[in-house]
Amino acid sequence: MQDLLHYTTHLTGKDDSEWMIFIHGAGGSSLTWKFQIEGFKPFYNLLLIDMRDHGYSKDLQPSYRVYDFDIIADDLIRTIDHTGVTRAHFIALSLGSIILQKLNALRPEMMKTMIMCGGVFKADWRISTFAHFGKFMSYFVPFRWIYDGFILIVMPRKNHKFSRVQYRKQSLKLAPGEFLKWLGLYKDFFSVVGKFYDRKLKTPSLLVNGDQDHVFLDAARRYNKKHQPLAELVVMEGRGHLCNLEDWRGFNKIVLSWLSQLSKA
Repeated sequence: MQDLLHYTTHLTGKDDSEWMIFIHGAGGSSLTWKFQIEGFKPFYNLLLIDMRDHGYSKDLQPSYRVYDFDIIADDLIRTIDHTGVTRAHFIALSLGSIILQKLNALRPEMMKTMIMCGGVFKADWRISTFAHFGKFMSYFVPFRWIYDGFILIVMPRKNHKFSRVQYRKQSLKLAPGEFLKWLGLYKDFFSVVGKFYDRKLKTPSLLVNGDQDHVFLDAARRYNKKHQPLAELVVMEGRGHLCNLEDWRGFNKIVLSWLSQLSKA
């Protein structure tokens, strides 16, 4: 049993280096950032966290029968506070972008920037339909079928295969009961994303989406337009939802370039 999330630090060895904190998506783990570690380590101190039930963050106390975004955010805040990091750049993937925005609402002074890859900014009819259908089907079919179906819907193309395989590999660490608790977040999901979509943005934010991210890209474009000038959207051509895995070199270059330009402004 443990009362803090599992985390890993990668230090540059420079006392004055800034921190970058990584938040993975649902079903993933800190290992989904493996291609960013070597790219960012020369410039930043890195803190990678496995969220509740994911990776090595198992049997977390206190335990809960159901989850909401307050519980997940509190896990992260307690863990970050424990490490002693008081201010950092935050980078999140997929559903992790909602958790990142929740953290920003609770502790805005902790964030220098927010970087969201394949970010989720609005729940359209496709997401709503799948969430309700997935919850209904969880009573009849193995949870693995539901998760694999969602991955295929979000990343259906041949060039998305590597991303699908990598995320599915990490999701195997989720037990059926754990998966159902995370699936239960859909009850809180729609009100949370609606609130954050309308909330005034005060933290410089970079949105990175693939142009083949057919489920989430349109909402990212609307969010970017609504929250100018603090939001900036970069669309990677020929890439899908998890563009940090599909084209990690291109993704790393985009992020590092944006951070460099921001520091000179």
